[in-house]
Amino acid sequence: MADDLFKALADPTRRIILDELASRSGQTLFEICSRLAMKHQLGISRQGVSQHLAVLEAAGLVDARREGRYKFHTLNTAPLRQIAERWPPPDPSGPESTP
Repeated sequence: MADDLFKALADPTRRIILDELASRSGQTLFEICSRLAMKHQLGISRQGVSQHLAVLEAAGLVDARREGRYKFHTLNTAPLRQIAERWPPPDPSGPESTP
């Protein structure tokens, strides 16, 4: 699971998609494509964005729900919290902090 997460985060386009979902949750594929083109000047096809979303969903970073013909995408930060918990910051009062 961690490998999928790091692979998903390695791509700059996927990070931009995550940024867009963080700023506005519940977007359709059309909305995401429009925002990538207008705001970020990314000329990527709907199929390309769909493939990026599939990688993000497989990594658990994006949840999707279908309502009729539309699929709405939402950012899921739980996998990111798991990474942060994996490597907690050092205890400032620990033995490493003494001069």
